[in-house]
Amino acid sequence: MGSLAIDGLVSGLDTTSLINQLMAVEAQPQTLLKAKVSTTQSLVSAFQSLNTSVASLSLLATKTALPASVDLFAATSSATSVSVTAAAGSSAGQMDLKVTSVAKAQVSVSAAMTQWPDSPATFTIVKADGTKTEITAASTAMSDIADAINASSAGVKASRVAAGKDAGTGDQLYRLQFTSAKTGAESAFQVFRGTSADVTGGTATNLLTSTGAATVTTASDASVTLWAGTAAEQVITSSTNAFADILPGVTVTVSKVEASPVSIAVAKDTAGISSLASNLVANLSAVFNLISSKSTVTPTTTSTGAAGTSAGVFTGNSVAREVNAKLIAAASAPVNGRSPSEIGITITKDGTIEYDAAKFGAALAADPAATQTMFQTIAGRVATAADAVSNQYTGTVTQVIKGQQSSLTSLNDQIADWDVRLASQRVGLERTYSALEVQLSNLQAQSSWLTSQLAALDTSTS
Repeated sequence: MGSLAIDGLVSGLDTTSLINQLMAVEAQPQTLLKAKVSTTQSLVSAFQSLNTSVASLSLLATKTALPASVDLFAATSSATSVSVTAAAGSSAGQMDLKVTSVAKAQVSVSAAMTQWPDSPATFTIVKADGTKTEITAASTAMSDIADAINASSAGVKASRVAAGKDAGTGDQLYRLQFTSAKTGAESAFQVFRGTSADVTGGTATNLLTSTGAATVTTASDASVTLWAGTAAEQVITSSTNAFADILPGVTVTVSKVEASPVSIAVAKDTAGISSLASNLVANLSAVFNLISSKSTVTPTTTSTGAAGTSAGVFTGNSVAREVNAKLIAAASAPVNGRSPSEIGITITKDGTIEYDAAKFGAALAADPAATQTMFQTIAGRVATAADAVSNQYTGTVTQVIKGQQSSLTSLNDQIADWDVRLASQRVGLERTYSALEVQLSNLQAQSSWLTSQLAALDTSTS
């Protein structure tokens, strides 16, 4: 609705300024509501940030508290060609082995030819276990033969390789290179011209033993020898270059033959376990620092030079203090009468948390089982406390955020109501002042008329 104000038309008053001043007084309750919205939004934002940080801590602590999390082992090898990996649940140990062979895939090539010698181009691939796969290509072209093999389930891949020209006709010659899809002796194969029935009946021709054909690489298993040269000597084979569970939970992967014995060893991964403890403390520290940074009171100076203070959004907030206290208690309470500081996890007098890797490593070396138990107990308590704070349904901070967001909705509704009320009051004031101007104009007109009548009367009397 447009303004009805008539600034100073008769009275000369600044009507708009008067109305604005009156409205500023009327709007003070709404101004207070807006200030409260700003404060509440800042609090919600701070609690959301805290909730995210604590939820991340909860996930890490829950994972760390699992029994397998600290059951870590590190594996080493004396040769770069032999890699060793140890899974969770491995056992410490050491042994020597000799790498006597590595696993290979069969690679064979056919004799050079311009096209497949039979039409239709039907052939059969026979695996080492006797499995037969009969294939018929789209044509006798060597490219179609390769495509048909690659599309089959024979476990063999083929490629067409240029092999010069026919001396008599000048036509392009090609060889087919056949490669088993997997390594190991069990991946060996033969390629026969003819159907699977021809192979069974003994009438099919073996393409790989024909004149001009050759097997470039024979399919073979990898093998390692344990306790070489002793009465307990044992050869272990694998169709791949990986040997699982030579030691419990340990996988050995070889890449070349080694003439000398290779030493492999598995030991407790103290560095990995220490890293878990360091990460847990770092995440706890991040939460404590967040609460502290938003609870600080800092000195300020006003525009007039007067001294003052500025309080963080969590200053005096009981929920933030409760979160801090719960997590500190979870991280610092004794475990079976022993302080976490014994394994390098310490709460300082300032309420921060510190981690001493050297102290943790020494405790782990001195008593691995007790140190791991203490650390996992601490992690479990932190996980429980963090979940009680950040759980998406029942968490303390989650509930606070929901409550504050509900308050924001109510405050914004009240502000919207005030917008309507203030707009109506402004219209009323503008109409009132406009009416006053009109009445004042009428009075002035009456005064002028009376003055003219009195003047006329005086003239008549004279």
